[in-house]
Amino acid sequence: MADSANLPQSSSLAAPVLFREAAAANGRKIGYATLNSEKSLNALSLPMIRLLDAQLRTWANDPAIACMVLHGAGEKAFCAGGDVRSLYDAMRRHPASLPNPDTLPFFAEEYRLDHFIHHYPKPFLVWGSGIVMGGGLGLFAGASHRVVTETSRVAMPEITIGLFPDVGGSWFLPRMPDRSGLFVALTGASLNGHDLLRAKLADHFVRAADRDAIFAALSSAEWTGDAALDRSLLGAQLEGYSAQAVDALPASKLEEHAALIASLCAGDSLAAVVDAITGYAGEDSWLRRAAAALKAGSPTTAALIWALFQRGAELSLAEVFRLELIVALHCCAQPDFAEGVRALLVDKDNAPRWAAVTQAHVDGHFIAPHWPEDVHPLAEL
Repeated sequence: MADSANLPQSSSLAAPVLFREAAAANGRKIGYATLNSEKSLNALSLPMIRLLDAQLRTWANDPAIACMVLHGAGEKAFCAGGDVRSLYDAMRRHPASLPNPDTLPFFAEEYRLDHFIHHYPKPFLVWGSGIVMGGGLGLFAGASHRVVTETSRVAMPEITIGLFPDVGGSWFLPRMPDRSGLFVALTGASLNGHDLLRAKLADHFVRAADRDAIFAALSSAEWTGDAALDRSLLGAQLEGYSAQAVDALPASKLEEHAALIASLCAGDSLAAVVDAITGYAGEDSWLRRAAAALKAGSPTTAALIWALFQRGAELSLAEVFRLELIVALHCCAQPDFAEGVRALLVDKDNAPRWAAVTQAHVDGHFIAPHWPEDVHPLAEL
C-alpha cells in the first residue's frame, strides 16, 4: 500500500504513534494509526493519547478519508493497557492529592478519546490481535469494526493492581451475557477472540496472517463517502475473511462455562458472589486461575466493581465516563492502586498489602473532587 501522504508525526521512527494515509479507490484515502511502543507492548501513554486524539479528529473532518484503521506495532500486542508505571510515579509525587495534577490529564484525555471512538463518524477498524488489556480494550470496544484473531488475548486485570475496569468498562461489561461481565471484571480472566464474539465485544474473527491482505483490500474497495454505506462495505469485506477463518476459531470458555458463570455470579451481594467464585473447587484451570486472582486481588477494587455495575447499567456512556473519572482519581489518592503497581511491577514481590474495606471507604470514591475551574473535565461529552 503506497502512502499518499506522510504526516508530520510519522517522520520519526521513535514517534509513539505513527500515522499514514494510503491511497484508495474513487480518490479516497485510508487513515492508518499504529501504536508504536512495541517494547512496552504498546502500553498507552499520555503522549500517545494526545497524538491519537488530534489525528482522529483531523481525519473525522477530512472528506477524503473514507476509513480509519488502528493497530499496534509488532505481533505480540495491540495494546497491553495504560502506562501504569508512569501513573505510579505520579502518585508517588503527589500522594493523597485529589485530584492528582499529573493523573487527571491522563484519565480525562484517555476517556475523552475512548468516548470519541464510540461515536466516530466514519468506519473505524481496530485490529485486536495479540494482547489487548485495560486501556487497550478501551480503544477497541467503541470501534465500528472490532477485529480479533486466533492470537487475541484480552483481559481487564485491574483487580490485581487495585484500580478497576475503567475506560468505559462500567458500561460495556454489565452488558455482556450471563453476568459474564461481572465475572471477567472481578477475576481479570483472560479471554480469546471467540469469547469476545460471544460477549459482543468483537465483530469479526479473522486469521492473524490475513492482516496485510485485509489492509491492502481496503485500498481497492469502492468507498462512497456515505458513512452507513461504507460501514456495510467494510463489514462485508471482513465477513469474507471471517468465513475463511472458521477452522482457526478457538473454543470459548465463556460459552463452555456460561451456566456455571451465571450461577457463580447470581448472588444478590458482593460477598455472596466472591464466596461463590473463590469457592470453585472444580478441575478447569481457567476457572481456577480466575478464582485465585479474585482471592488475591484488591478488596477495594472488588467493591468498586460491584458498585459501578449497579450504577453503570442505568447510565449513558458519557455519564459512565464522567463517573469513572471521579472513581479513578480517588483510586490515585487512596493506597491500593499505588500498592498494587508496586507489588506487581516495581518491587515485583507479588505481596500487596491491601487496605481494609468499609462502606464509607467505597462510597467516598464516588464523591466528586473540587475540579480545576469548577467544571467536570468531561462535561462536554
